[in-house]
Amino acid sequence: MDPKKISIFKTYNKPIGEGGSGSFATFMIIGPTCFFLGILFSSFPYDYPLLWTSAETPLAYFDQLETHLKFMHNSPPIIPRILHIAISIGFCGFFIKLFKPSEANLLFDGSSLVLYVIGVVVYIANIVKGLRIVTADFPEPEVVGPNEILIGREDSLKVLAASNTILALVLVGVLVLQAGQWYAERKDKDEAAKFEKEQEEKITAKAQKSGHVTRSASRKKQ
Repeated sequence: MDPKKISIFKTYNKPIGEGGSGSFATFMIIGPTCFFLGILFSSFPYDYPLLWTSAETPLAYFDQLETHLKFMHNSPPIIPRILHIAISIGFCGFFIKLFKPSEANLLFDGSSLVLYVIGVVVYIANIVKGLRIVTADFPEPEVVGPNEILIGREDSLKVLAASNTILALVLVGVLVLQAGQWYAERKDKDEAAKFEKEQEEKITAKAQKSGHVTRSASRKKQ
């Protein structure tokens, strides 16, 4: 094969994300995602009795959980600012990787971005709203419309715990997709290296054969 064709193959089959910018952008996505999972894991001991056990939850537990959530919601302004900065870093990582999208980027990074946006929506619509309800003190359950009912403290805490679980699953999905992209890139890189080695061996064998024929022809002329 012509060496120029091999050079073209190497250019167009370069693994997506290879290089400093792609690796750093991936780190900008994985870092905040793991950070959020750590926060959710710290809340898991509080959510576990509400969702994953059949035993009756004592009333003292709800008081303790309510105090904990109020403390979190009333934390200094720097705490939610750091959280929002971490969310923004994740979005910046996706925008860097999708600046010049390829087929692999659209498949893995596009799906990861969709999950990331779903996680942000769950955070704003359920978790932040639930923390505000906790801070404002829970009202008693009552019917507020023909088909609407205002839920009480226990149900509100269960919804908040379920939202944490949904958010954790969404973030795990982001990590799985990023790991899948890394595996696909690694596989593509190995196949490209294997193809390049095979072509170089064919060119070397062809050159050696051509040199042998030339030497044989020169000897006959002599």
